[in-house]
Amino acid sequence: MISLSQPPRTGDALRAFRSTIRAFVRTEFVPHQDRWREQRFPDPDAWTKAGSVGMLLSDVPTEYGGGGGTFVHETVVVEELAREGVPLHSFIHDNVAHYILAYGSEAQKREWLPRMARGELVGAVAMSEPAAGSDLQGIATTARRDGDQYVINGSKTFITNGWHAGLVCLAVKTDPKATGPKAISLIMVETRDLPGYRVGRPLEKIGMHAQDTCELFFDNVRVPAANLLGPAEGKGSLQIMDKMSYERLAIGVAAVATAERAVAVTTKYVKERNAFGKPLIDFQNTRFKLAECKTEAYIARVFLDDCVERFVAGELDAFSTAMAKYWLTDAECRVVDECLQLHGGYGYLAEYPIARMWTDSRVHRIYAGTNEILKEMIASSL
Repeated sequence: MISLSQPPRTGDALRAFRSTIRAFVRTEFVPHQDRWREQRFPDPDAWTKAGSVGMLLSDVPTEYGGGGGTFVHETVVVEELAREGVPLHSFIHDNVAHYILAYGSEAQKREWLPRMARGELVGAVAMSEPAAGSDLQGIATTARRDGDQYVINGSKTFITNGWHAGLVCLAVKTDPKATGPKAISLIMVETRDLPGYRVGRPLEKIGMHAQDTCELFFDNVRVPAANLLGPAEGKGSLQIMDKMSYERLAIGVAAVATAERAVAVTTKYVKERNAFGKPLIDFQNTRFKLAECKTEAYIARVFLDDCVERFVAGELDAFSTAMAKYWLTDAECRVVDECLQLHGGYGYLAEYPIARMWTDSRVHRIYAGTNEILKEMIASSL
């Protein structure tokens, strides 16, 4: 079993990678979090700085500018961001790269992946719309073929990395007459100086304030027909189903790292905080609640490590990934909520890390397919 804290075989190299990412996050990202939260998006140079230390596309082959690692390297990046409370969604960016890697032409890979690895192009996945979230069959954004171009009209919402996105993996309907999965295609859209393309202001959310989440608007936007992802139209639904596992498992990684951080932060707090003349840790209720939280976080870690091992080996099916995303994020929210309670009134203050964990973690149960949708998916395998 892969243990991310003590990785096998390439342990020294992976530990060195973790050490580099941890030092970078603490030095370059953590000091700016208050300002990022106020402006509702990270600084633009956060991405190029991340690219310079190999933080982006760590599991993409070196021939395309990536780090040449595996998903284990991706988990290191996600974990170190989560453990410092930095909601920079690099895994969304890297997920875009894996769409290109799996379905793009050789020309597309060489055009986009090296720039993404350097952080020069920020990737975003644009699927959800005001009237279509988990049900992607209901999307209304269209791409009409006009010679050697597609003409795109519509809008997207809840788009992570939307403010800085330079390359959008866009779900569209290419055949308005088609129904079901064959109606959807994926088109890559380079956004810089693109006529008809507009980004709405970052949406006001209850959490993830340092992470930009925006609406995207397309008004007769023209992109080359060569930007279609895959050999033909109508393949988008299958592509999304295949690559959604990457995003869901990455969210599971963030969930476990957050739960572990919540236990660590709260344990320290209850040892230092006194009530009725003694530390909170001396109360049986405190000890029992933390024992429950630590146990649940440990079970989540073991489950996650098994899933990561199977994913790297190409053996993790979509149903198991759905189980992981749903259960791990539910467990995360249970643990964080209990830990906030143990902080008492201070847990409700935004300046305390546990409060930000509480608001930031809540979305994990919603995006990449709500946990309710994932339960339906799991039930279909019964």
